[in-house]
This record gives sequence, C-alpha cells and structure tokens, in this order.
Amino acid sequence: MSDQIKHECGIALIRLLKPLSYYKKKYGTWRYGLNKLYLLMEKQHNRGQDGAGMVCVKDHLSPGSTYMNRYRSIDQNPILDVFDKVNKPLKKAQRKGIDVENCDWAYENYPFAGELYLGHLRYGTFGKNSIDFVHPVMRQNNWKSRNLVLAGNFNLTNTDELFKVLIELGQHPKAYTDTVTALEKVGHFLDEENQLLFRKYKNEGYRNNEISPLIEKNLDIQNILERATKDWDGGYAMAGLIGHGDAFVVRDPWGIRPAHYYQDDEIVVVASERPVIQTVMNVSWEKVHEITPGEALIIKKKGNVSRQMIRVPHKKSSCSFERIYFSRGSDRNIYRERKELGRLLSPAILETINYDFENTVFSYIPNTSETAFYGMIEGIREYLTDWKIERLKEGNGKLTNDEIKKIISFEPRVEKIAIKDVKLRTFIADDAHRDDLVAHVYDVTYGVVKNKVDTLVVIDDSIVRGTTLKNSILRILDRLHPKKIIVVSSAPQIRYPDCYGIDMAQLDKFIAFNATIELLKDQGKEHIIEEVYRKCKDQENLPKEEMVNYVREIYRSFTPEQISAKIAEVLKPEDCEAEVEIVYQSIENLHKACPNDTGDWYFTGNYPTPGGNRVVNASFINYMEGKNERAY
Repeated sequence: MSDQIKHECGIALIRLLKPLSYYKKKYGTWRYGLNKLYLLMEKQHNRGQDGAGMVCVKDHLSPGSTYMNRYRSIDQNPILDVFDKVNKPLKKAQRKGIDVENCDWAYENYPFAGELYLGHLRYGTFGKNSIDFVHPVMRQNNWKSRNLVLAGNFNLTNTDELFKVLIELGQHPKAYTDTVTALEKVGHFLDEENQLLFRKYKNEGYRNNEISPLIEKNLDIQNILERATKDWDGGYAMAGLIGHGDAFVVRDPWGIRPAHYYQDDEIVVVASERPVIQTVMNVSWEKVHEITPGEALIIKKKGNVSRQMIRVPHKKSSCSFERIYFSRGSDRNIYRERKELGRLLSPAILETINYDFENTVFSYIPNTSETAFYGMIEGIREYLTDWKIERLKEGNGKLTNDEIKKIISFEPRVEKIAIKDVKLRTFIADDAHRDDLVAHVYDVTYGVVKNKVDTLVVIDDSIVRGTTLKNSILRILDRLHPKKIIVVSSAPQIRYPDCYGIDMAQLDKFIAFNATIELLKDQGKEHIIEEVYRKCKDQENLPKEEMVNYVREIYRSFTPEQISAKIAEVLKPEDCEAEVEIVYQSIENLHKACPNDTGDWYFTGNYPTPGGNRVVNASFINYMEGKNERAY
C-alpha cells in the first residue's frame, strides 16, 4: 500500500500440553514453546510495529514464587527488544556456569519457562503509543484464579457506555480506554465467578486452602465471557490467561477480526492469521481452524480444549481489508482472492487504455499489490488470447509464418517500474521534513517508457489518503515522461471511517471524501453538506441502535467514476506533465473476489454493528466543526 495506514493488532497464544522435559527430549530444548512464540510474533510483525509484549504463566509453582512474568516494549524493533530482555537471564546464568537447559532449574528459576505464553503486537492509534497502551495488560490479585491477562486485536465503539457500567458497579478504572474497559469487565465477572464458587465450597464445609484448587478446576470460563461480552459493540479477537493456568480466545459475533488455531497432543497454538501457524508449525492448511464468530476457544489448566458459543452469531462481516491488504498473502485463499481482485479489474483497465497494448506499460506499486498485479495481467492475457484467435481466424490460412509468430508472441508490456527504498521509509519520522523526504521513498526504472508516447498503468492495493501518491509516486513516475499515468486500486473507494481495528477514524483523511466535498462545492450543492450535518446533529444524543448513516448522502449525487475523476484531479501534482487517471475496484467485484468476507463498511457505509453508525455520525460532526478528534 502506498499510503501508510495502521492496523490493530496481532495475537499469539501457546499452550504446551506436555511437561518441559518432553520437549527437551524430543526437540532438544525445553524452549520449544518460547521459540514458537517468537516465530509467531515475528511472522505477524506486519500487524504491529509500534509495540510488542509477551507473558508467561507457570501453572504449578510453589507459593512464594512468581508465576506470571511479562515484558513489553515500544522500542524501534519491539519484538527483538522483548526477546533480548527475555533471554538476558539465561545468558547471565550461563556466564555463571549454570546448565540453563536443565528443565527443573529453568522452571524454578527462569521467568519465561512455563506452560502458557501470550504475545501481542500493536500499532498505536491517535498518537497513543506509551508503554501503558502495549498489551498484554494485567489485572493482579493474590488468588491465582483472580489474576487476568488480556491481549487483543480489537476496538470497541461503545467504550463510554461500558465505562459508565463499571462506574455503576463501584469500580474506579485507571484509564478511559477500550483496553482497560475490557480488562475490568472480564475481571469483574471473573471475580464474581470466583466468589460464587468460594461460597458454594465454603457452604459445603471445605477449608479455604482446599477451596482454591477446586475453584481453579471448576471455573466456568464460558459463563464469565458470556456475561463480560454481553454489551460489547465492535470487532474483537481477544486472548486471555488466568493465573492458575486456564486460557481462552474469544471472537466477536460478526467475525470482524480474525483468529485461527491449531491443536495436537503436544501444543495448542492461536494466531491472528492462518499461514503464520502453517509456517511456524509446518502443518497443512486444513489442520488450522478458524475460531468461528461468537465462539470462544477455551483451554483448561489440565489441557482440555473446547469450543463454546459465547454470543449468538450475526451475519458474518469479516474485514475485507484483511483480504485486500493486511493479512499475509501466503494464505491460500487470500492469495487467490487478491489475484482475482486484479483479474476482475482488467476489463476496466483495457477500456481506459483504449486497448492500446503497444503503447502501454503495466506495473505495480510494491509490494503488497504484487499479487493483484499478477491477476490483472492474467485477465489482460485472457483478452489477448481471444484477440489472437480472432486475428488467426481473420487470416483464413493466408498468414505467413512470421505474421503468425507476431500474433502468437504478442504480449502485454510488463515492467518493474517502482522500487521501494525500505530503509529510507523507516527513517521518515519528522513531520517538518516529511514532504521533502517522502518524494524519495521510491526509485524508478529508467529507459523502459517511451517519452510522451506510452501510458503507464500501475496497480496499488488501495488508495486511502493519496498523500504518498501526490507527494511521491506520481512525481517520480512523471520523471519517466509517460503520456499518461493510470493508477489502479484493487480496493474500492474508501469513503467511511473504520472503528473495528484500522486506524482510519477521520473522514477528512480520505481522498474519496475530500474529492466528493469538492464536487459538491463545484456544483453549488453545499446545502447537501449542511443538511447531512443537521441530520447528524439531530441524532447525536440518540441511542446508537437508532442512529442512521446519513453521510451516505454526501456521495449520492455522483457516480464512482465521477468521484474517481475528481480524485485524479486533486492528486495530480502541479508540476506533473503526464495526464493522470484513477481506476478503482467496484463493490460488486470486491464481493465476487472475496465472497466469504463481506465486511465492506469502509466502502459502502454498511456497518455491521450499531456503534459503526454512531462513529460515522461523530466523525462527520467532527469534520464540520473542525475538531481533530477520534470519533470513538
């Protein structure tokens, strides 16, 4: 993606089902689980580079020993920083001559030798990137079964409502965030479940020291999660550990955020993405399962694994942006879907270039759009195959060998035009000098475009803000002196804010929205903007369930093609000599390519939860009132 947008987040959970000595004997080290956690996190670094953290829980240490240990980091390379810290005690012990591969020594003395591991990666949203916002987060207590650790890929749209509930319960949450709110909500019902069981066993005559193991054995995780998530509005895949050794992963009933797991007799592994588990565990596609919407994967201390329904599933609205961009393209289905997104664009592209293959160069903007590029070229070659057949038929057997060869060998001109300078991108952090530096993020291949003759077609997976296009890519491509530059987006126009995980909360950050506002002003239709604002204000204090997405009316006066033309006009740099045209994917083709992941609210405004309508309402009000605030 040429625009940098950020995504929350990645989770990795490991539950070892055998003693550490088993892994030492079979795999040569007791660090089998720890090593797998590192790989799961590293393979998901695309999901979060602003912070990382991990927790280890030991389930059978003697009282007086620390059984939960955590490291978190917001270092420039947080995963490496976390595991450097994790390994530091082992290196120190080795220098003292201790056999760190001794399982008994490790379990008793090394903080990160245990049965349960939970790792997390995050992007900071709205500038909130202090260590306090890095997962896993903890709620501690002297009773093991009341200790709670959470890490999630989630955003809740109704944090304000949930926060008020906590206040009414008599709590005093330490921060007004959905992370703290979720932690305290689950923690409250974990406490209630503990108290209920304590009274039950006390009434049955058990002594206090006998009751704790009974509570740990019979804690009803399903009941806790059912009660805690009852009023949650948003997308979430949330993993949790309880101090005595139980673990769970719960997914929202709309299936907005992804979660997958693998289980055998040695280990249970959970991660946000399927191919990550495939790679790390070296297992086939069909052995990695999706946690279904509304379901929780529950792992008890004894190793029993079950799947329990927590919330009644709604119509599945899995995030289509996961398919287009965020998830790793090595997933079998995602790879096919991205190719299909490109292939379905080929008719519109051919029409745009007026079928002039001789004077058109096809390329892509690295790197995530490469798969869609392959699909686009496949679609173009399908057209050319039919074209070749017709030319041969027209020849009616009278063509010479050279003429036949020329027809058969005719191919689209495919070149690698843009090359991303990754090191430079990581250096660009100073806003004051960003515009000057961003122009050099990409290098181009000179000498393959005919000056003032060729059309250059480049495909990107999405165009969100258009900032990098305007300030960098179009300027750099123009140095090749094409007659025309056509930028193709394998995603439709992004028109509405996201509130379920992606850092896209402000309407005026979207080039499609800004271009449409300009069109309304150009045509003297400012009254539509004011009418939408009035409608949004009128329902500002309504319950979220009664709110309507009136922002759709902003786009109603124009076709997608008209908006695309305005986007091209807005994004074209003043010093760009080439013509510029933008071609977007259609909503219809998006659903053809990704039929099982229908969450398209950023494109259509069809939010799966009531909280989505409240967010888009607040976002438009913020825009009109000039407030630079997050809409939820």
